[in-house]
Amino acid sequence: MVRLFMMLVASFIFISCDNAQISTEKTTQQEQSIAEFELDEITVDDLNKAYDSGKYTAEQVTRLYIDRIEALNKKGPHLNAVIAVNPDALKIAADLDKERAESGPRGPLHGIPVLLKDNIDTMDNMPTTAGSLALIDNYATDDAPLVANLRAAGAIILGKTNLSEWANFRSSHSSSGWSGVGGQTRNPYLLTANTCGSSSGSGVAAAANMATLTIGTETDGSVVCPSAYNGIVGIKPTVGLVSRTGIVPIAATQDTAGPMTRTVADAAYLLSAMVSQNLEDPKTMNQPEIKVSYENHLLPDGLKGKRIGIVRRPFNMRDGMAEIFDRNIEAMKSAGAVIVDNLEFSDQSTIENAEGIVLRYEFKHYLNAYLEGTPASVKSRTLADLIDFNNAHAAQEMPYFKQETFIASENMGPLSDEEYLEALAASNLEMQKEMDALMDQNNLDLIVMPSRNPANSQDLINGDHPSGGGTASYAAISGYPSITVPMGYIHGLSVSLSFFGRAYSEATLIEAAYNFEQVSKARSKPTFIPYLYE
Repeated sequence: MVRLFMMLVASFIFISCDNAQISTEKTTQQEQSIAEFELDEITVDDLNKAYDSGKYTAEQVTRLYIDRIEALNKKGPHLNAVIAVNPDALKIAADLDKERAESGPRGPLHGIPVLLKDNIDTMDNMPTTAGSLALIDNYATDDAPLVANLRAAGAIILGKTNLSEWANFRSSHSSSGWSGVGGQTRNPYLLTANTCGSSSGSGVAAAANMATLTIGTETDGSVVCPSAYNGIVGIKPTVGLVSRTGIVPIAATQDTAGPMTRTVADAAYLLSAMVSQNLEDPKTMNQPEIKVSYENHLLPDGLKGKRIGIVRRPFNMRDGMAEIFDRNIEAMKSAGAVIVDNLEFSDQSTIENAEGIVLRYEFKHYLNAYLEGTPASVKSRTLADLIDFNNAHAAQEMPYFKQETFIASENMGPLSDEEYLEALAASNLEMQKEMDALMDQNNLDLIVMPSRNPANSQDLINGDHPSGGGTASYAAISGYPSITVPMGYIHGLSVSLSFFGRAYSEATLIEAAYNFEQVSKARSKPTFIPYLYE
């Protein structure tokens, strides 16, 4: 009874937080504004056809998305997915409409609205906060290279999405999707379910049709997990394919930005535009010389002839996951894939322990470097300053969980420490060997694993709870790419599988993922259920 009482209390606190009472009796007007959104599930290709025919202008589409955000973000289901809407978005859209009329589109992203995770610098009237009140005045003086590329492609930067504060690297007891600036994001499939992190706002916004495209960032699971929990496609690129300059960092060894969209095709268009290279991010200088247009790899027979290794353990599939996974593996086989089943990696505990050391060392080093380059209006110039800021503003910044990860990172030494160098070799390089060996021994083109079990309940009191499995770490620690695609639903909650490959094999993964998506047709748009009944 005590346990039940505590669960009910936690549930009540979650539902009541942010003054966002979720009523089971929604008004007719709210229901209609959610159910009848005219841009629901619209794609990049759909919008380009609509622009060409004159059905829509980019300015009209941008206005519709702004209204959609207004209807869902702080009203209706109170998703808290968007931190800021770009005040210049409508003007940018109008200028792009004029350009299209005069000289034609720049490319497929011309006039397409994009939401960015709020740890990515934009040189406009929106700060880059990483969800923290300490960065509320962080107005960047330059676009991150990936943002500059998007603008050059004609994309409209619509706004910034909420996130797990500091990309979920402040505490090991955090509630995914909570930030001091944005509050708690809510899962659009089940409002009391976890959104996962740290790109929770991007995942929710894409799922709920608050923009055509969204972008998240990942160090270990922060594109994969919110994509899986929110029923969308997520691409975690090879580390170094997309420049990390201008992104609030955790660790240069593993950080990357990636597309989060409703379809594989839209993710491919977005990834092509995001690829960026600059000397300030040395890993980007290792990119292949030949640039890839990933939309050219949207092949209807992309699975045919590919040797796919299936890894099931140590993932603990529950709630019917095994049956859904098996059914989708059979669908891939029917589409022409050669399935090599029941493969296993060795125990990863040593690699994962070493990863933790690497991340703590690198976070302090790279965050201090980022803060040093922020405008003078940002008063917290080091990680130590941020720890002091959080202590001074504990009521706003630490109402639910603390900052023990910050403190552990602050206690680490320089990147020349032997402990760091040994951990780097024992994590990043060792995981690459594991991935390469499994693929070499079985002559594989790619690997498939379940992404996550269904989402747990959101819990602001105790933090996130393990859902019995997660496979993001294999690609995250190795720095290799992965793509997450919906494969079904359990109790109305999305479940997904992930495609993994070698460095810079995004084109191969997109071929397989696109074909799989067309065969499975698993995605269903969310219905904003307040809570589950027996």
